Amino acid sequence: MVLTEQFILLQAPNPAAAENGRKLWKKGSFSALHRTRDDTLYWAECAGSGKNPYHVSIDWANPDAPVCRCSCPSRQFPCKHALGLMFQQLAGGGFEEGEIPQELADKRAKQAARAAKKETAADAPPKPKRTNTAAQKKKLAKQLEGLDMAERIVDDLLSSGLGALAGASAQTYDKLAKDLGSCYLTGPQIAFTRIALAVRTVQQDPEQAERAYNQALRILVALRSTIKKSRTFLQNKLEAGSFSPEDSALFEALGGVWKLEDLRAIGSFRENVRLVQLAFGVSFDQAKKEYVERGWWIDLDAGNIFQTLNLRPMKALKYVKGEDSCFGALEVPVLYIYPGEGDRRVRWESAAPRPLTAQEQAALPALAQPSLAAAVKATKGAIKNTLAPKFLAVLVPVGALGKVGETFVLEDPAGDRIVLRDRPEDGPGHACTARLAMLPEEVPAGSALFGLMFYHEGDRSLCLHPYSVVTPEKVIRLLY
Repeated sequence: MVLTEQFILLQAPNPAAAENGRKLWKKGSFSALHRTRDDTLYWAECAGSGKNPYHVSIDWANPDAPVCRCSCPSRQFPCKHALGLMFQQLAGGGFEEGEIPQELADKRAKQAARAAKKETAADAPPKPKRTNTAAQKKKLAKQLEGLDMAERIVDDLLSSGLGALAGASAQTYDKLAKDLGSCYLTGPQIAFTRIALAVRTVQQDPEQAERAYNQALRILVALRSTIKKSRTFLQNKLEAGSFSPEDSALFEALGGVWKLEDLRAIGSFRENVRLVQLAFGVSFDQAKKEYVERGWWIDLDAGNIFQTLNLRPMKALKYVKGEDSCFGALEVPVLYIYPGEGDRRVRWESAAPRPLTAQEQAALPALAQPSLAAAVKATKGAIKNTLAPKFLAVLVPVGALGKVGETFVLEDPAGDRIVLRDRPEDGPGHACTARLAMLPEEVPAGSALFGLMFYHEGDRSLCLHPYSVVTPEKVIRLLY
């Protein structure tokens, strides 16, 4: 693997750590620079705040997943010193060939033993998990009890009308959310937390009341559907005595968390996948009190669009590695795919970034939907599902891109048109339609537009929130 700046940025827990590492390299903080003859291990000393330098090393035995070690007390991983050493290595100067220090040799041997043990375990037939049947039955019964409680509240709200929200107490829904959490229903729990937020908006900001009412209605409709489908789902599991995760979106809708081993067990994975990121964005989920870093990716071979979600709770923000925009291609040995429809979530354990070739870039626009009509049909089918988001990520071919009056419009090669506008739910931080006017040149023939197709309640029609313009030469991001 060829070390690149993009690879270093992908290793960093956050952009600040990468920048601090770069500063250490630039001001010459590293000394006693050494490497092995095969270039698989680099180590050095780095000046710190105390009189004794830190001992830092990078083990490249697995080029796609380097092992960084440092004697500093930082809880970030990799720390700025390890990232700085990567920048020093990228600069390519000053490293002398040397014998591995005994301490590093011992750690390397232990790391190799763990890797070998893991590989042996992966090749062996999986051992059946031991399930505490009594505990699982108790949990399912508690979940069914919670669903009954949630259904009564939802039915009362829908029958009395959303106007009742104005006179309701937000604390009522906060308490209900807490009760549902004790029933192992974190999905519905978050839904009622969002309703509590809508209640506060109705009562405190009359100008936003209509939007809050509409949001609460969408939550209630989705929640009602979730409750009904989940009751059947859980009752069937209880009767069958089946307690393992299943290939169903309901598992996650109820608050279940997928482990990679569970996704592998149900066969929801693919091997040797090439991905290119089309867009990246960060938003804050007020109900969950966490930052959501969302990447949109396209499969270079199959043309499927996937999304990655990196969730960073406020209470653990500095301990969860932040994601960032990714330019170029990623080669993923094993891609794990979450159950569901539409824009399915994916994860991976390791990936190798590399520059996107000219041939791959030129082929990207051809992965678009055959027409705007095909994208509209796919979106209508996706948003009918009450458990799915009310948008669909699409790549559509561009015939012309410009304004009709004061409105941005996309016209596909067949002459069909769609209005381009920002999705209100995304907020001002994701407003990027107006940036189309800043494009330095006309969009060339054979290009495509990537974005979220959604139903706009004001116009009562489908619109497209543009995120990126994909030309045969480059991807022009409108967001990040």
